[in-house]
Amino acid sequence: MNKLAKFLRALESYHITDGEKFTLAQHNPDDDGSLGLSKEDGAHLLREVKEQLQDLQELLYANQTRSVLIILQGMDAAGKDGTIKHVMSGVNPQGVTVASFKQPGPTELQHGFLWRIHAAAPQVGRIVIFNRSQYEDVLVTRVHPELLENEHLTGPVNTPEFWEGRYKDIRHLEHYLARQGTVVLKFFLNISRKEQRERLLSRLEVPEKRWKFSSSDLREREYWDQYQTAYQDAIAATARPYAPWVIVPANHKWYARLVVIGTIIRALRNLQQKPPQPAPDVEKCLDDYRTHLLNEKS
Repeated sequence: MNKLAKFLRALESYHITDGEKFTLAQHNPDDDGSLGLSKEDGAHLLREVKEQLQDLQELLYANQTRSVLIILQGMDAAGKDGTIKHVMSGVNPQGVTVASFKQPGPTELQHGFLWRIHAAAPQVGRIVIFNRSQYEDVLVTRVHPELLENEHLTGPVNTPEFWEGRYKDIRHLEHYLARQGTVVLKFFLNISRKEQRERLLSRLEVPEKRWKFSSSDLREREYWDQYQTAYQDAIAATARPYAPWVIVPANHKWYARLVVIGTIIRALRNLQQKPPQPAPDVEKCLDDYRTHLLNEKS
């Protein structure tokens, strides 16, 4: 079995489809699959699988029957932007969209928390990547419940029943999307607190990276433990076969990118899509066009 096949088989250990059995602390951010891969091996495999992703994305776009929603979540400096850049480079930009969900504005706050999410879901034939997502509303607001005061909500908030209601709403939306033909893949880029510190320091020490640093990075870092609890609860409550979570070991960027792109490739392969065939009357016209071009005098 070649390295790529071994790697793709190893991906199963990162997939969470039954939240009742999930424990975040059991997932090692330093994991590299125990496959003996070097960083150089990773770079070679990434080039190989990128070519496969291009072909599979072209089939998705051509068939116009299914779509893919990729959700990226993680702590600050987990590598969400870099993952998007390296994983999706080379694919047809006509078929891929990135939606970044920042803090909701006044109009968004006057709607339910899933309103802007549903509006950004992919149409058939397309891949949409959410850089942060609906999960911000059970992560950031869970750690900072005072933000709920801006959401025009009725009834008690920040109670166990309130959060379970939000998890249920998220599950229902993801189940609806899956039933409409959308492949829902959710990735948690799992880094350690020590690794986050090193990456934040790099942003400060390397002049070319200073633009990435925000004072909020340090403020939110103080809530590390609370965010880990929020992620544990959110993943456990929403991991389902129709919308699995993938816990990506992200301390090694090269390996994290392989896990993400490998998971996408496996999901697209499972669709078993073939190039669409033209209707017979269209086929006849195409044959006529071909004959005309072949007989054309140069």
